[in-house]
Amino acid sequence: MRLIRPDTRIDFVGLRKVAVIISLVVLAIAVGSLVTQRLALGVDFTGGVVIEVGYPEAVELNDVRAALADGGYNDAVVQFFGGSRDVLIRLAPQEGTESAQVSSNVLRVLEQAQSGVEMRRIEFVGPQVGEELTNKGGLALLYALIGILIYVIFRFHWKLAVGAVAALAHDVVVTLGLFSLLQIEFDLTVIAALLAVIGYSLNDTIVIFDRIRENFRRMRKATPQEVVNGSINQTLARTLMTGLTTLLVLLALLFIGGEALEGFSIALIAGVVVGTYSSIYVASSLALWLYLDKEDLFPPKEETAEEHM
Repeated sequence: MRLIRPDTRIDFVGLRKVAVIISLVVLAIAVGSLVTQRLALGVDFTGGVVIEVGYPEAVELNDVRAALADGGYNDAVVQFFGGSRDVLIRLAPQEGTESAQVSSNVLRVLEQAQSGVEMRRIEFVGPQVGEELTNKGGLALLYALIGILIYVIFRFHWKLAVGAVAALAHDVVVTLGLFSLLQIEFDLTVIAALLAVIGYSLNDTIVIFDRIRENFRRMRKATPQEVVNGSINQTLARTLMTGLTTLLVLLALLFIGGEALEGFSIALIAGVVVGTYSSIYVASSLALWLYLDKEDLFPPKEETAEEHM
């Protein structure tokens, strides 16, 4: 049984104006949230204290959170680290309190709730380090987009390159907006997920672009709209199957992987969904808005030379 019939004839191109309106509305909400609420930056970016403690037996994270809340650490991020007896605690910087004093207070609070707690590791992340990580994370995303733009220009055409980069920027902004709206902690693992989203979305887009180039050669009498529409339909089964199988893995990470992988999983799930949408509607549609045609991919001189071979 096939999920998508091989002779699918969905008019994706005909819906591109509706898709543009939807994308603009979603982007406006995402940008508005990023400007007003901003991201809930984790300790990696804001600085703070990272403490690893060990318990003599398995412990419930809710019990650890309750003990820390009773001790005045309501905003502590608590997660398992390796096993159910190893707990990682992240604390934002506190004004007027030194990091060494914070770690001692945390250990005292935990020992009052349950004896036998052992301090395994303490790391102090200063605000300057957090600011440096923020800058480097943003530059990593920017360099990735610039590299992709250059790659697609050389492989296809600048009109398709603009569409590809616009689709990737669309995916990143929407995913960041989701984290801002829901106030999900944003840390280095989410940066890694965003870079993975860029790679995933680009792969989908390149598959469609390859088919567009082939169909411009085969469908000589078709209009650019017909070529793009046919190419999206021909690759639709592959796009959906890849997306669905990837989502199954990511959902398993989200529900089974624990709190440590929650942000990473949510970023990838959002990126896969939005990336599939943008590959179909943003990248290809923008190329059509820029009047992509056969001569852009096959200049007349090159085509004439091929016909005489």
